[in-house]
Amino acid sequence: MTLSLLLWASVIIIAVIIEAGTFQFISVWFALGGIVALISNVAGASFGVQFALFTISSVIFLIIGFPLGRKLADFKKTSTNFEMNIGKTATVIEEINSAQSTGRVRLNGVDWIAVSADGSIIPKDSAVVVSEIKGTKLTVALKDTAKVS
Repeated sequence: MTLSLLLWASVIIIAVIIEAGTFQFISVWFALGGIVALISNVAGASFGVQFALFTISSVIFLIIGFPLGRKLADFKKTSTNFEMNIGKTATVIEEINSAQSTGRVRLNGVDWIAVSADGSIIPKDSAVVVSEIKGTKLTVALKDTAKVS
């Protein structure tokens, strides 16, 4: 087995492993370029020709395949359950007061820590609209004045 054959086989294996770990549609094109170089090695081409074919084919595969792969994969952001709560109405079950670090709301039967979007005090039993979620804390505003971001 020649050294260049081992090199191209290694390039292919490493590129596939990197792609499997990242799913970024970049390394796969270098794996394909490695296959072209490996085939040229088996056909008896010099290392310079093999390297040129690897470089040219990898770039061509990358230019053509990357946008196509991204389009076919359709990487749309899917909202998680908690993100779908933005814009929903909740009920204040403990006065929201930033100065006293108090505030809880109930949303869909679940109690959440809450803070006022504008820093105002929001009394118990008020209707509020969720404008943001950070971890387990909801940012809310009175329903009449709410602006959902």
